[in-house]
Amino acid sequence: MGGVLVDLDIEGCKAAFKSYLGYYNIDNIIDACHQKGIYGELEEGTLSAEEFRRIVLSESRPDSRPELVDEAMWNILVGIAPYKVTMLRRLAESYDLYLLSNNNPICMPHSTRIFADAGIPLDRIFRKCFLSYEVKALKPSERFYKTVIEEIGIPSEDMLFIDDSQKNVDGAVAAGLPAVYYEPGTDLCSLLAEALNDPSIKMEGVN
Repeated sequence: MGGVLVDLDIEGCKAAFKSYLGYYNIDNIIDACHQKGIYGELEEGTLSAEEFRRIVLSESRPDSRPELVDEAMWNILVGIAPYKVTMLRRLAESYDLYLLSNNNPICMPHSTRIFADAGIPLDRIFRKCFLSYEVKALKPSERFYKTVIEEIGIPSEDMLFIDDSQKNVDGAVAAGLPAVYYEPGTDLCSLLAEALNDPSIKMEGVN
């Protein structure tokens, strides 16, 4: 999701935690692809949203409120480029789409709104969403990818995984899941057209 479909603003998220809450430890736990500490535990499903908020608030300004934790975290999600909305609609006509995401129960409601507002609700565009905090495993762990392969139930060589982290791509390939690296900000349509050998995916006017 983040980095491939939804644009991310890591620095904006860090600034929000500091401004809204006075929580400066955010610099040590947030990363573009692989979260650490309590953020990583939240995304792995070993720490609940309530526990995460409580820990953050214990290290924040005394007047900080739980809802500010959520609002600060939502700043990491910017939105979906319009061409990717069109691309997903086209892909869904010919391919079965699945979402694999290191994500958490605080960001997911906001993520769901972003897709709905773009006109591509998650439950309509994707056959299933595999979320790290529900799977209880983080990319690039083998367990995450093996769970996906098993639940989808088709030969893994008939699948293609796209990620903006080379570490996640390498982990997928090691688990037997074909994968390609996507550099955020580049043309996702062209990458998929080449990887799938499907020129119809290409779109005009994509920078």
